[in-house]
Amino acid sequence: MKTSAKIGVLVVSVGLALPAAGLNAAEKKESAGAKLFQKNCAACHPGGGNIIKPALTLHKKDLDAHGVKTAKDIVGKMRNPGPGMTRFDVKTVSDKDAYAIAEYILQTFK
Repeated sequence: MKTSAKIGVLVVSVGLALPAAGLNAAEKKESAGAKLFQKNCAACHPGGGNIIKPALTLHKKDLDAHGVKTAKDIVGKMRNPGPGMTRFDVKTVSDKDAYAIAEYILQTFK
């Protein structure tokens, strides 16, 4: 094989491999909290909103207005929610996962 053909094959191979590596890196950047939020919360809280009670969003100003300021407060709401919200007990969502979700909410919906 000629040198120019070998270089061409190498360039094409690298060109195909780099985008795949970039996709994998982007996938790894999504936090555990983000994945858990998507799995457990996003159906009712898309984009931090609230499809059941629109005034009770996950955005900081609304959380603050209802005395929810810390990850512990959010986990408390998950464990003992008000009417209209599914209860997420420790068997459904572990404490570790609940705190990951809570931290994701606090960091994402400002």
